[in-house]
Amino acid sequence: MQLIKSHNVLIYANVESVLRRTTGAAPTSMRNGIPNLSALQAFEASARLGSFSRAAEELALTHSAVYRQVASLEARLGVQLFTRVRRRIVLTDHGAEYAGRIRHHLDQIEKDTFGLVSHTGMGRGIHIAVVPTLATTWLIPRLAAFQRQHPDITVSLSARTLPFQFKDHPFDAALYHGDGLWPGTQGALLFAEGELVPVCAPALADGAKARGGTLALPHLHLASRPDSWRRWYEANQLPYGPHAAGGPRYELFSMVMAAVQAGLGVGLIPRFLARPALDAGTLAMPVPYALAVPQGYFFCYPQTDERSEALRVFESWLKAEAATP
Repeated sequence: MQLIKSHNVLIYANVESVLRRTTGAAPTSMRNGIPNLSALQAFEASARLGSFSRAAEELALTHSAVYRQVASLEARLGVQLFTRVRRRIVLTDHGAEYAGRIRHHLDQIEKDTFGLVSHTGMGRGIHIAVVPTLATTWLIPRLAAFQRQHPDITVSLSARTLPFQFKDHPFDAALYHGDGLWPGTQGALLFAEGELVPVCAPALADGAKARGGTLALPHLHLASRPDSWRRWYEANQLPYGPHAAGGPRYELFSMVMAAVQAGLGVGLIPRFLARPALDAGTLAMPVPYALAVPQGYFFCYPQTDERSEALRVFESWLKAEAATP
C-alpha cells in the first residue's frame, strides 16, 4: 500500500488492473507494474484541465515538474498520451481512455479512504456533495455548531450542480435542489424552497415598477432556471415582454445575489435566502409579488450502502436544523 496526500486527503492506490486493460501488459511485480502515483496524478490533472500549467497550480508543483512526470509516464508505458501543438496539449485516443480510467480509480480511492478513516481510530469523516449557494448561505454557517457537538466528525463539502451516480463519485451523500429523491437513493426532503421573490438594491426599489406592471430594471436570470421570470410574470398576471426576457445570465444564486447587491438589476431569489438581507435592509422587494416553487432541498445517499455512524449523526443533525425556523 502506498500513501500520498492529494486534495488534503490521504489516498492509496492499486492500478494494476487499469494497466492490464489499457496497455495489455501484465506487470512483472506489484512494485514494478504500478507507475509512480505522482505521475498518474500529474497526468490525470493535465488531462482534466487541458494544461500542464493549470495542473501544476492544482498540484502545487512547477510546470516543468508536471511535464517531467507525464513524460516519464509515457516512456514507462510506451504509449503517447498527449500530442503537443505549440503550447497546447491534446489527449490521444489512448490517452483519453487511460485518463478516464485513472480518474475513476482515483475518485474511488478517495472514497475508499474516507471510508477507511471513518472506521478506524483516526477519526470519522464524511464527504457531501452540495449545491453551492445553499452550502455557503445556509449549511456552512451552521456547521460550527455541528463541530462543537461532534468534534470527532470531519465534514468535507464539494460543489455539484447536476445529478450524478454515487458509484462514479467519492461522495457519501448529496444535498441538492430537485423534485424528489434520485433513483437508487434513499433520504428525505429537508425543506421546500417555498417561493422566489424579486429583490434589488434599496436605492433602486423606488420607481422600479413601470407602467403596465413590468419592472423597470434589468432582469437578472439564473442560467439553470431560464423560465423563472416568465413564470413569475404569468403567475402574477403581468405582461412578460422583451425587457423582462433580456438581461444577463448567472450560473449560481450567489452570483445573482452579488449582482443585485451591486445594483446591476433585479433578481428572483428564494425568500429564505433573501430574508436576512431583506430584514437588514440591504435588499428590498420592489413589488410584493412572489412565485411559488414546488421543488425543495433533499438529502440522499446510496440505497444499497450501509450508512456509517458519522453519516447517520450528520443526517439527524441536518434534519433538526432544517426543521428550525
